[in-house]
Amino acid sequence: QVQLVERGGGLVQPGGSLRLSCAASGLIFSSSPMGWFRQAPGKEREFVATISRSSGNRYYADSVKGRFTISRDNAKATVFLEMNSLRPEDAAVYYCAGGRSTETSLYLKTHEPAYWGQGTQVTVSS
Repeated sequence: QVQLVERGGGLVQPGGSLRLSCAASGLIFSSSPMGWFRQAPGKEREFVATISRSSGNRYYADSVKGRFTISRDNAKATVFLEMNSLRPEDAAVYYCAGGRSTETSLYLKTHEPAYWGQGTQVTVSS
């Protein structure tokens, strides 16, 4: 069974930073595009970032571009999200997601991922 387990969420002040990680198992990680999505209370789940198999392509939502960085370590089957200059509107549950080996990181931006993590809470507050 495929499992994606997020770590690193927590409480941070505006302007602060957090680094999320997502450890994958049960799939050929290096063959799968990966991504991060988030959902704030009362809002729809939204795309944050995706990354291709070999990290050659990365896509970001306009709202996080320049502040967040997605990366992956295929040897460790882990994808990361570095979040800097955090704002209150970044507060949400962040979900790790994986696509199928036949899909691309571009496709993953706008289509339902094959696999979801359980989510990790990010709170940005003074």
